[in-house]
Amino acid sequence: MKEDLLKEVYAGMGISREVYEYGERTLAALEDRFRRIDEVSEYNQLKVVRAMQECRVSEACLLGTTGYGYNDLGRDTLEAVYAKVFHTEDALVRPQITCGTHALALALMSNLRPGDQLLSPVGKPYDTLEEVIGIRPSRGSLAEYGVSYRQVDLLSDGSFDYENIRNNINEHTRLVTIQRSKGYQTRPTLSVESIGELISFIKGIRTDIICMVDNCYGEFVETIEPGDVGADMVVGSLIKNPGGGLAPIGGYIAGKRECVENAAFRLTSPGLGKEVGASLGVLKDFYQGLFLAPSVTASALKGAVFAANLYEPLGFSVVPDGTESRHDIIQAVTFGTPEGVVAFCQGIQAAAPVDSHVTPQPWDMPGYDSQVIMAAGAFVSGSSIELSADGPIKPPYAVYFQGGLTWQHAKFGILKSLQTLLDRGVLLHI
Repeated sequence: MKEDLLKEVYAGMGISREVYEYGERTLAALEDRFRRIDEVSEYNQLKVVRAMQECRVSEACLLGTTGYGYNDLGRDTLEAVYAKVFHTEDALVRPQITCGTHALALALMSNLRPGDQLLSPVGKPYDTLEEVIGIRPSRGSLAEYGVSYRQVDLLSDGSFDYENIRNNINEHTRLVTIQRSKGYQTRPTLSVESIGELISFIKGIRTDIICMVDNCYGEFVETIEPGDVGADMVVGSLIKNPGGGLAPIGGYIAGKRECVENAAFRLTSPGLGKEVGASLGVLKDFYQGLFLAPSVTASALKGAVFAANLYEPLGFSVVPDGTESRHDIIQAVTFGTPEGVVAFCQGIQAAAPVDSHVTPQPWDMPGYDSQVIMAAGAFVSGSSIELSADGPIKPPYAVYFQGGLTWQHAKFGILKSLQTLLDRGVLLHI
């Protein structure tokens, strides 16, 4: 009876019997994978609760401040919680940090000085960082302030090119940026363990080099975080994993006290630092979002695994593949045509609880060098822990799927994407 009811409701929402049954066959083989995801989620849930208890989070912490924000108990306690969760000395968690790119730019600009060199040992950074660094000229870039940049691409098998990394480190190298997730690339996402190996190698050359990890999309996917393996800074966005879908804005920088303090002085002003910055009315959402983050991340991760196992047997290249271990919530699917990218994203949008009636189109987004299509019918605008998909309209025409506040909604969105591909004739059969 239950199955008949599910078939009926899926049919009423535009999912054909063919697509539904294909999805159920795929799902039946993922029971053990999902159980392991739940085990990681349970561990991380307890880690967050323990941190909140040890930091003595109280009802008063949920209240906001205005004006200068002096003596903001909730803000200061939240930053202590983040430091404990990520096993770092200190943390900066603020609504004044507008997004992940802003958090990364803040971390870089506050810890680099004219004449310093920035090195990326994992290839090209995410598109929006190109203008921050000055790879693509932009006003206020690091390049304008005399910071040089070098990068070492990953080897063809996705491993680190240690020889070239060593050769590109010199007396001017001040900071190494390590992007955990793939961005708009089809390379593997880096595990925390492998990031630790890279950090150890770099510190073996010079201990004073700052190692920063772009942790976006990776929080709570594993039982350890980059702070556990020697990262000096761990940086991310609150409208991704750690915000749990509730945080309406914000970013974080967790790490060595000196690095975090430098970021705070850059965010506010010299002499003020962390002491100012009113939390307004967002603290309850920040705390509750962090509390929910491990289970929300698990739901998103299940969606990514399901998508990989749904699309890979149909002949599409997927990264990670259906059996690989997971280190972030992003699933890349390469269609090879713009029509495939567009149809997938429009299917995801049609499955959204908000703006499902809207049809996304490729457009010239700020910070990108090609048109990008983004699907995100989200309660928080731009939140990529919510069901979303996006991709640049350029070869190899890959789409990047992530998010899902609940596993059930992620499942529906993925089935809807497949249904749209079939309905548009991009995919002829399953």
